[in-house]
Amino acid sequence: MPDPACPICRGSGWRVEERNGISGATRCECTVGDIQRQTLQYSGLPALYQNASLDNFDAQANPALQTVMLIVRGYAREFPNVEKPGLLLIGEPGTGKTHLAVAALRMLISRGYNGLFFDYQNLLQKIRSSYDPASGSGDREAYGTALDAEVLLLDDLGAHRITDWVEDTVTSLITHRCNHKKPIIATTNLPDHDIQSAGPRDRSAGGTDYKRSLIDQIGMRARSRLFEMCRVVRMPAQVEDYRLRKARIN
Repeated sequence: MPDPACPICRGSGWRVEERNGISGATRCECTVGDIQRQTLQYSGLPALYQNASLDNFDAQANPALQTVMLIVRGYAREFPNVEKPGLLLIGEPGTGKTHLAVAALRMLISRGYNGLFFDYQNLLQKIRSSYDPASGSGDREAYGTALDAEVLLLDDLGAHRITDWVEDTVTSLITHRCNHKKPIIATTNLPDHDIQSAGPRDRSAGGTDYKRSLIDQIGMRARSRLFEMCRVVRMPAQVEDYRLRKARIN
């Protein structure tokens, strides 16, 4: 709501400007906070991360984790004047990837950008259900919304059984956003092996164990486009799972 005591708009929420002899009305600065609150409300952020910020991120006195936090802060502060428009956080579960990604998204929203959060599996389920005529309009619009969001946060990228449909859908989504310079902030628990050294894949009896990688779960084309448009940040390896640490403290 506009500020009733605002000396500029006197509570109307609008201020009159004159440019080249033509008068027009623009939103008063006193309404900015209200717009930001509405943007946050419709961003889809889960309740667990509604207040996630870099100020309350627990870096565990870990210099490497503090460096990652500074990279994320720099990205959100300098956006869109960054080398790559997106951000990809790779690391083990419990290292704080989602907290950092949401903190970056909330910073961008506070700067006036529109952002949208999607859990990767939930997004795919919504898109698949859109083929059902009985599905709700929200499900039918999920794919288009993810395509066109000003800033899209995809959490837990690759956490879905890979099929041709999944690979085609994810590739289409990431390619569209890459081609139209629409940023993605993404997190994944999956390791990323270089294409040239993807590692052994022999899963036969006595064969070498192979942990599925990002390429395995989203496909090489989507992975290539993702790396083209995102700054890749690898979380430190020696970080205690914060969920386990919290449970132990409590």
